[in-house]
Amino acid sequence: MKLLETINPSFLAVLSGTLFLLLSATIIVTLLSRLRPARDFEELNKRVKTWWVIALLFLGALIPGLGVTLAFFAFLSFLALKEYFSLIPTRRADRRVLFYAYLAIPIQYAWVYVDWYGMFAIFIPVYMFLFLPLKMAMIGETEGFLQAVGTVYWGLMTTVYSLSHLGALLLLPHRGGSVWRSETTGGVSLVLYVVLLTQLNDVMQYIWGKSLGKAKVVPSVSPGKTWAGLIGGASTTVLLSVALAPYLTPLSLPQSVFAGAVIGLGGFCGDITVSAIKRDLHQKDSGTMLPGHGGILDRVDSLTYTAPLFFHLVRYLSF
Repeated sequence: MKLLETINPSFLAVLSGTLFLLLSATIIVTLLSRLRPARDFEELNKRVKTWWVIALLFLGALIPGLGVTLAFFAFLSFLALKEYFSLIPTRRADRRVLFYAYLAIPIQYAWVYVDWYGMFAIFIPVYMFLFLPLKMAMIGETEGFLQAVGTVYWGLMTTVYSLSHLGALLLLPHRGGSVWRSETTGGVSLVLYVVLLTQLNDVMQYIWGKSLGKAKVVPSVSPGKTWAGLIGGASTTVLLSVALAPYLTPLSLPQSVFAGAVIGLGGFCGDITVSAIKRDLHQKDSGTMLPGHGGILDRVDSLTYTAPLFFHLVRYLSF
């Protein structure tokens, strides 16, 4: 069955609203470029164009069916992990172990596909946690061993385990809610909900920070992050969470407020965590794959926190 086979008008309304926002942004950037030719809007124009590509790829991946959608998320994890390994310093000996890190991607998403929550939850945190250092130790290279084990495992947890929770949302059991006609349809709504709010949270924190921000939250890690941006962005995300929850989730009003706060604060935490890594490595962006945005990690950094936090929140409320 296609995931959107029995989709409802409420979901389509949110979908249409998202595309309308992108269309509005495109029109505004075009008008600004013509009305103010002296100013350079090239970077902003690149950002909007890339947003179109991201949105269409993401929404297109939801349509064909569960297998295709999970394959898309797995490929996203692969790109993020590959980008991460291209950034971090690795020993020559470690390269023989990276194969097993990549192999963990299809295995992790296979647990999602067969809906085996127990293995999905522990495969990387337990079994890969035990296997990777053993495999690296057997190579016999002890110089820099601790750093190597930590960086490889952290990358696997962040880019594969955390992001795989997006796929796991598709199969969550649930209760109630007028838009929840089937488990898969409800799961698609949840994925759209957390991804949309996470990305809007990033945008709103940027806007609030640029408009009112002065006091820095963590200037040594991310000088652009201000308290005004954090508080304003998270508050806006809470309001959007409450507005969208009746259409995409079974969450009550208090639950949607809490979910919005989790996504708002979680998105900030994911952002600054990846920023700390880039600053440690003296990198402005994690890559160049997404013009105007940087790399894959630059775009999914917030989701590495919001996806698992939101998944477990909804799973707890669903039982």
